[in-house]
Amino acid sequence: MRAYADTAFLVSLHSRDSNSPAALRRINHQALPLAWTWLHELEFRNAMRLRMFRKEISLEEMTQILDRQRTDFEVGVYLSVALPVADIACETERLSGIYTKKFGSRSLDILHVAQALVLGINEFLTFDIRQAALAKAAGLKVPKL
Repeated sequence: MRAYADTAFLVSLHSRDSNSPAALRRINHQALPLAWTWLHELEFRNAMRLRMFRKEISLEEMTQILDRQRTDFEVGVYLSVALPVADIACETERLSGIYTKKFGSRSLDILHVAQALVLGINEFLTFDIRQAALAKAAGLKVPKL
C-alpha cells in the first residue's frame, strides 16, 4: 500500500459531492490498494447513513454505494488492515501533543494520520486543509487533489 485515504476522500469517491470529480481523477492514477481500517468502516458507513438522514441520498442509493464499496474490496481497490491498538494510541497521543496546538487538529483526523504512520504508508489523501497540514508535518506526502 502506498497511500492512505481519509474517510472524506472515500466518501467523495463513492457518492456525489463537490470533491467527487477530484477523488475520481486521483483514484484513476493511484497505486492500489488503499488501506481500509476499522475507522474507515465506521466513518464510511456512518457518513452514508448521515447523508440519507439529510435526504442527500435515498435508501436505495445508500445500499448501492455500500455494495459498490464492498465490490471494490473484491477487485483490489482496498485492503483491510488491522492495527495494534497500543501502537495507534501512542502515535495518536504523540501527534496530538506536538501538533494540535499548532493546527487545531481534531481527534479523528489525528487518528487517521497515526494509522497511516503506523502502517508505514508515505502518502495521505485528503481534502481537509488542516488534516493535510498535520499529515505533512508528520512526514507524509499529501498530493494536491
